[in-house]
Amino acid sequence: MAACTGLIVANIYYCQPLIVLISKEWGLKESAAGRVTYLTQIGYALGLLLLVPLGDILERKKQILITTLIAVGALLLAATAQNFIVLQAASLLIGITSVVPQLILPLAAHLAPDHKRGSIIGAIMGGLLVGILASRSVSGTVGALFGWREMYYIAAGICTVLMVLMYFRFPESKPTLKSDYGELMRTVAHYARTHPRLREASIMNALSFAVLSAFWVTMVLFLSDAPFRYTSAQIGMFGIAGAAGALAAPLVGKLSDGRDPRKNIIIGLVLELLSFGTFYFTGSGIILLLIGIVLLDVGHQSIMVTNQTIIYALKPEARNRFNTVYMTTTFIGGAGGSAIGLWFWNHGQWPVVCGGCTVIVLINVALFYMFRPASVKKALI
Repeated sequence: MAACTGLIVANIYYCQPLIVLISKEWGLKESAAGRVTYLTQIGYALGLLLLVPLGDILERKKQILITTLIAVGALLLAATAQNFIVLQAASLLIGITSVVPQLILPLAAHLAPDHKRGSIIGAIMGGLLVGILASRSVSGTVGALFGWREMYYIAAGICTVLMVLMYFRFPESKPTLKSDYGELMRTVAHYARTHPRLREASIMNALSFAVLSAFWVTMVLFLSDAPFRYTSAQIGMFGIAGAAGALAAPLVGKLSDGRDPRKNIIIGLVLELLSFGTFYFTGSGIILLLIGIVLLDVGHQSIMVTNQTIIYALKPEARNRFNTVYMTTTFIGGAGGSAIGLWFWNHGQWPVVCGGCTVIVLINVALFYMFRPASVKKALI
């Protein structure tokens, strides 16, 4: 499950190191070509909202396989796009159909015993986050050697192989809820209104993911410009530093079992603040940039995995719908972060990106202290 989540979620992020190559093919500004990054994330948010709740009323394995099949078609559409409009439409569809990891996570939570749920979620999130971060290294290298279109062809092949693997290895999971789609979506809205801890976790994770997305999109522009002028392959290799940080996810999950979660969250926020401090003083070297990448990704995981462990314990029979609220909000934050990051870049480049993201993290710190500790205690009871 960890491998499948990592390899499928990578579809969303292959485009990031390829922005420069895409812009050159159609004569676009690099910031304009960057639209494919947040369109993919918007698509992912739509998929989370419209498809993930179905996991509570459909057989999950069948839904996973059908969604992956459609993702293969979307990747092939991107690979064969003859203009930027088609590529943008394909990017949106890739995002919508790459929600399979968010169907796998509730299935894993359903299968896990209560006392190991946090560590199991952390292990699968570790695979997911390694996929997110390593995908940049892979796509950057493939783009430099063969071209950006070939990366989409390769991704379609990977998803085809995964469909076969999941067909034989994943257990069937019969739904416990009998409902129609309209009623299902109404309960999603109801849970968002009536569970303050779910709202708190969703908002804080959205802001955390916003700064993560803003960094990874603008880092491509930062490193492709003077004094670095790195190729897509060289830029993609920085994903390895992020992947190293992602290995902390299983540890964070274990720490979330039977511990006050607010400690993990505040540690994550402090690490995010430290990361943007190191980014600001990077200068023409890369050591501080590499240190900051690890700090940023470990910090985000501390927030994300801890909050996810909490919301899965709130109402076990509604995990898919809780996950819908949580992850839809998260990826709205991610799409907004990518767009805001490009806006920061256009209005002052790297210093403004670092300063603007620091302000967003400070807003998240303020929200952390505004949210009532009582809601956290209630969530754990």
